[in-house]
Amino acid sequence: MLNMTTTGTDTTRPPILIVHGLFGSGRNWGVIAKRLSDTRRVVTVDMRNHGASQWEHSHTYPDMAGDLRIVIQHLGGQADVIGHSMGGKGAMVLALNDPALVNRLIVADIAPVTYTHTQNHLIHAMRGLDLSQLATRADADAALGAVIQERDVRAFLLQSLDVQEKRWRLNLDILERDMKLITGFPEMSGAFDGPTLFLAGALSPYILPEHRALIKTLFPNARQAKIPGAGHWLHAEKPREFEAAARVFLNR
Repeated sequence: MLNMTTTGTDTTRPPILIVHGLFGSGRNWGVIAKRLSDTRRVVTVDMRNHGASQWEHSHTYPDMAGDLRIVIQHLGGQADVIGHSMGGKGAMVLALNDPALVNRLIVADIAPVTYTHTQNHLIHAMRGLDLSQLATRADADAALGAVIQERDVRAFLLQSLDVQEKRWRLNLDILERDMKLITGFPEMSGAFDGPTLFLAGALSPYILPEHRALIKTLFPNARQAKIPGAGHWLHAEKPREFEAAARVFLNR
């Protein structure tokens, strides 16, 4: 089962399950999880091949949905699910395959479509670091800065670096091999009729008008909203606004 962190003690309602994106981990969502746990039990997970969860030999969305199914069954059989980017696609496949497990669904800045970009350049940058020569996170940031100019991207990636053990908490080989599957989306049939919110960053290109018809086909009760001034990492860029939107939707 996936590595989990639980905050909050309320058991009168389904827990909130938060599913991170590519190269992330549950710890990326610690602040939002803690704030939402004032009234709810909140569970963050490390997805397969990420964080403290097991490294597996494949990284498909049916795989990830199956992992989430086991987690929700362990938690009692139903959850409100928040999924960002890769985690949003995994959460969508879960909801479409096992709708009874998902009470409410928030999909953060991703659509059920195939994207043409790749993130393998970030894998190459991480793999290119000589970890044996790095004594501190600042050393790693300086070295990574030679190939990644964006400071926020470096900071995000370095959350998955164990400096003391000199290893990445990411299965870079499998993530690189399955990158087309990660940027893609499997053919799905049926629909998830539960309440769904597609919450986008207003500055992000990931959810576009041409995606709306497919979203409505797969998620007929979906609503869409945008967080002004936020890009793809909307939960990190505008955490208070993300929390407020999530709280209103989940507490309806």
